[in-house]
Amino acid sequence: MSTELDLSRRPAKPAETGPVNLSGLSLVKLRERMEEIGIDKKKAKMRANQVSHWMHNFGVTDFDDMTNIAKDMRAKLVENHIIARPDITEHKVSVDGTQKWLSRFGPGIEAESVFIPDVARSGALCVSSQVGCTLSCTFCHTGTQKMVRNLTAQEIVAQVLVARDTLGEWPTPSENRKLTNIVFMGMGEPLYNLDNVVEAIDTISDCEGISIGRRRITVSTAGVAPKIPELGARTNAMLAISLHATNDDLRDEIVPINKKYNLECLFDAIRSYPDLGNSKRVTFEYVMLKDVNDSLAEAVDLIKLLKGLPAKINLIPFNPWPGSPYECSDWDKIETFAEVLNRAGLSAPIRTPRGRDIFAACGQLRSESIKERASDRLKAKIAQNSTAAE
Repeated sequence: MSTELDLSRRPAKPAETGPVNLSGLSLVKLRERMEEIGIDKKKAKMRANQVSHWMHNFGVTDFDDMTNIAKDMRAKLVENHIIARPDITEHKVSVDGTQKWLSRFGPGIEAESVFIPDVARSGALCVSSQVGCTLSCTFCHTGTQKMVRNLTAQEIVAQVLVARDTLGEWPTPSENRKLTNIVFMGMGEPLYNLDNVVEAIDTISDCEGISIGRRRITVSTAGVAPKIPELGARTNAMLAISLHATNDDLRDEIVPINKKYNLECLFDAIRSYPDLGNSKRVTFEYVMLKDVNDSLAEAVDLIKLLKGLPAKINLIPFNPWPGSPYECSDWDKIETFAEVLNRAGLSAPIRTPRGRDIFAACGQLRSESIKERASDRLKAKIAQNSTAAE
């Protein structure tokens, strides 16, 4: 029996010591920070807006570059603050131009993000919302990594800043951008970290900062049904559903959260998503698994399942990973599956695999982070103290 844990109420990370990193903080938290260092409320809002604009529109990492802030104020900021990116422990570039970063947010805390260039007319950044995952979807490499912790909103935003640094997109361009879309399709289940995802989207979509519109931000869920309407109400982002099966028996097997929220429950929640229509369709992700979910009968069942919903289906050729129990469907079978959906009036593009050679494709993301138990930390501390006493 599988267990899904909602970690949204747990502290994302221990309290920090030393200088406070302002990079990636929301306007609300920046304003709170300004007040904490003695700036009155009226000026704190103005200062927060200024600092955010420099960090998230111009990409600066040095307070001295904030030229419209008085020198004495900059000196005050320097005393207790830094503007820092996470350590990049690995950066790989695929032969097809896809880029992958492994960002280190603390000791043993690493997550992957992937930039996919030239997706239609845009470039999409796939960001992670957790380190590890609790859902154990059988086709997904991330599902083989035990949950370590939620990422904070600041850490989610940091993935966007890292990509912008590499792409050289500072200040935020008004046109001809390389990075135009954000997809929460990396490591983790975003709706089990909803508060931080909401806060991150607020920062990413701020028109005076990173300025990526909410209609260009997509949040994918494996089916945390009760949180779906809340996601729409709080973010107005686009919704994607990691579906992969048309009946409960198969979905129970490959997407175990279905045992808790079955297809009927899931689709009731989807229909409650705010403002669905032709300009705001739900994307259904369907990974093509050879002889598992790729029959013509299942294509027909998918048509029936999506009847009445403004929907788009992304057919995803399975991307293998070490020890994976599946094979990708034959290409002609994928094309036939897509043709059945297209004839029924559904948009069903086949997603071209990107970044397979660097394990950056859909379902391949994973880090080596391992959750450290409190007892292990205590043992290590005792051992360290013993060594120091000798």
